[in-house]
Amino acid sequence: MCSLDKYLKYKKESLMHLNLIKEEKQMALLELKKVKKIYQQGKIEVPALRGIDLTVEPGEFTTIFGPSGSGKTTLLNMIGCLDTPTEGEIRLNDKKVSDLSRKELAMTRRYNIGFVFQSYNLIPVLTAYENVEFAIRLIDHSSELQIKEKVLKMLAEVGLKGLESRRPNELSGGEKQRVAIARALVKEPKLILADEPTANLDSENAAGVVDIMRKMNKELNTTFIFSTHDPMVMKYANRYINLKDGMITADERRG
Repeated sequence: MCSLDKYLKYKKESLMHLNLIKEEKQMALLELKKVKKIYQQGKIEVPALRGIDLTVEPGEFTTIFGPSGSGKTTLLNMIGCLDTPTEGEIRLNDKKVSDLSRKELAMTRRYNIGFVFQSYNLIPVLTAYENVEFAIRLIDHSSELQIKEKVLKMLAEVGLKGLESRRPNELSGGEKQRVAIARALVKEPKLILADEPTANLDSENAAGVVDIMRKMNKELNTTFIFSTHDPMVMKYANRYINLKDGMITADERRG
């Protein structure tokens, strides 16, 4: 092949690569179409979500707010592949969630999603260090020393230095919340879902946690979706979604 042919082939491949990158950037991370969730209580149907349409782009820092019972936690569970809709479609990374096998769903949650649950969901027999370590060991095959450094650094960043060896029953509610946050952040997933992440934290620790999340959002393009009433979290969000009676009543973006 002559030099010109090689050059043209190189240019063509380069343009194809650039187009792929462009398409990847434009692709939504998350899409919900007409999503409904109805819970059955005996013969009574209780609608939790009433036809949610939502698109989330990579790198968004989004808050979902609304009164208790508005469907915020249900919506986060749907997005996180922890529950299935009664009707409608959910796509994550352009994959239809309902088409994924149980194993594929588990792998999606393990590698791509970090969860901060309101009820913490810590493993009671493990220490704070081990709870965070467990999350990263599932996906990271770094050396023992590298994993230890990552875990200790994350625990220190959420204000738990010196408490690494304590089990959940030896921690306060706020300390458990920070372990749960460290566990979600340490594996650096594409998407983090947080249900009232600062609810049990004092203002100083809440500010520290929000700063870590903002740093990840800016430096790693991590997408955050919060259910929150905390003005501090809402202050830094670039999108606000108001949920009421299982429906989106307002969706505002801030540049």
